[in-house]
Amino acid sequence: MKKYVCSICGYVYSEDAGIPKDGIPAGTSWEELPKEWTCPLCGAAKADFSEQKEISRAAMPEDLPEEDSIDALQELSFGQLSALFSNLAKGCEKQYLPEESELFLRLAEYYKGKVHPFEDNSLSSLVELMEKDINSGIPMSNRLAERESDRGSLRALVWGEKVTRMLLSHLKKYESEGEALLQHTKIYFCEICGFIYIGDELLDICPVCKVPNTKITQIERGK
Repeated sequence: MKKYVCSICGYVYSEDAGIPKDGIPAGTSWEELPKEWTCPLCGAAKADFSEQKEISRAAMPEDLPEEDSIDALQELSFGQLSALFSNLAKGCEKQYLPEESELFLRLAEYYKGKVHPFEDNSLSSLVELMEKDINSGIPMSNRLAERESDRGSLRALVWGEKVTRMLLSHLKKYESEGEALLQHTKIYFCEICGFIYIGDELLDICPVCKVPNTKITQIERGK
């Protein structure tokens, strides 16, 4: 029987085992799971799973290109600088470096204040930007980090891709369901990696960066 893996947290659903404690008996095929079924660990949609397949060495590329095609180093925008310093602050916080974290946060806020409003702030535009990141931006960044053996960047990219995929999943659900998606439930936000969880109960740990739920905050919404 087949197995399916969550692209967000890595949870594996085995058709052979099922999930008896959740009322899904052993032998339940993937097709038999309800369309609205979600990952029991992170809440990702069924569409965020893919079939787990064995990857042979022969199927892997022998060599990466020596260089990626990059015309020139580009100057970062104020928004990109703000995001960069915000991420550095979170990294320092996880490494128990509060003073450095505070300094990076101050820089992030400084550059955030210089950001000009984005002209097209529609939901479809945001979805398009996220899909572009997943399909081209993140893969290129991964190749560059692998070439330089930059383990820190590779780890950050893993987090970034999972968080982006989850946000994209939420946005696509919101496009089809509207405010009904957020009614009678809660929204939680991981202060370290940015993971957003929609559900009734606070998670024990973040399914992406594994920090305890003391770093997961409930987002208060206007009444």
